[in-house]
Amino acid sequence: MPAFLEAEFWSLANPELWVGAGLVIFLAILWMAGAFKMAAAGLDSKASKIKEDLDEAARIRAEAEALLADINRQRAEADAQAKAMIEAAEAHAKRLGEEAKVKLAEDLATRTRMAEAKIEAAQAEAAAQVKSAAIDLAARATETVLAQRLAGAKSDPLVDRAIGQLAAKLQ
Repeated sequence: MPAFLEAEFWSLANPELWVGAGLVIFLAILWMAGAFKMAAAGLDSKASKIKEDLDEAARIRAEAEALLADINRQRAEADAQAKAMIEAAEAHAKRLGEEAKVKLAEDLATRTRMAEAKIEAAQAEAAAQVKSAAIDLAARATETVLAQRLAGAKSDPLVDRAIGQLAAKLQ
């Protein structure tokens, strides 16, 4: 049972009565002075400040999440771009290698044709020299044979001159 329902609680000599009365008077003074309204207003302002802080924190978090998403998107784009650049570089290197092989084959074919042409020219020149030497040798041999045959006979200056020109005309 509560103590304030007992008769001795209401005795003026009871200090608990005076503590209770002082508390009631103190609360009444506070109520009259508007302390409860000020406390409620202070709590309300503190609550609104906390709400504003929470709203600001939520806004900052949303911005941070958006920034993180943007950074992740940019990183993904950069990764994709780097991958595309690597693939392009590899394709370019492969294409350059193939072009180099084709160019090398073309150069080799050109040099082979040039070497064959030089060989053919050298063979033709050698054949011409051999032919010229054979003609010279045949002309000298003919001249010698004719000179020996005509040595016994009287020499004719026209025949001698024709024989001298024979070698030049055969070349």
